[in-house]
Amino acid sequence: MPASKGTDVFEAAARMFDPAALALVGGGSFLLAAFRSTGGDIARAIRALRPLFLASPSRDEINALRAVRRIERVASVKGIACADRAESESAFVRRAALKICDAPSAGAFAAWAEDELEGRRTRHAAAAAFWRSAADSAPSMGMIGTVIGLVAMFAAMDDPARMGPAMALAMLTTLYGLLFGTLVFGAVAARLERLSEAELRWQRAALARIEALARSEAGGAELWLKHSARTSG
Repeated sequence: MPASKGTDVFEAAARMFDPAALALVGGGSFLLAAFRSTGGDIARAIRALRPLFLASPSRDEINALRAVRRIERVASVKGIACADRAESESAFVRRAALKICDAPSAGAFAAWAEDELEGRRTRHAAAAAFWRSAADSAPSMGMIGTVIGLVAMFAAMDDPARMGPAMALAMLTTLYGLLFGTLVFGAVAARLERLSEAELRWQRAALARIEALARSEAGGAELWLKHSARTSG
């Protein structure tokens, strides 16, 4: 690419950047979402940015299934009460293993599992809702910037040198509103929602298999007690 063309591209890109318009649309959308949320929701939304880029539901699912299979092997030999002795690369499955060891019954574990999944779903939804709120606010903030720019432009009709920057502000805030709403905040919310669905799916499957182990062992123990009672009688 000739140097002149490269310079023209950079100059065109530089003209598309306006810190004031960026702060108005991006910062304003974020603040509006913050006003609509609780402090906990804001903290969860910010913390969710890390797994947004690093999370891998397929990898987590594989690790969880491996951990559950280890628990099944341990339970088949030593009983479900020793589930916590199984090695696990999944922090979620490790927590479930500790819980099943302490649970008084399979029903109690099932109740805990349902509460755990519902709590996770609620937290995930709150984080995604924050970014969804920011995405919904971005076009409106862009329109506010457009109106401000148009007012400034009409106020400077007698000074062409001032009309250009005002018109640029009006157009750029509209552009930023669309970009933030769709490509930034909207994309973040959509990915968090997708990650939540994938995570909850494998977590529910893992908990169901652990619960099935507990119910199977409890059913076997009940049959053994009934058999002992009949034979002794």
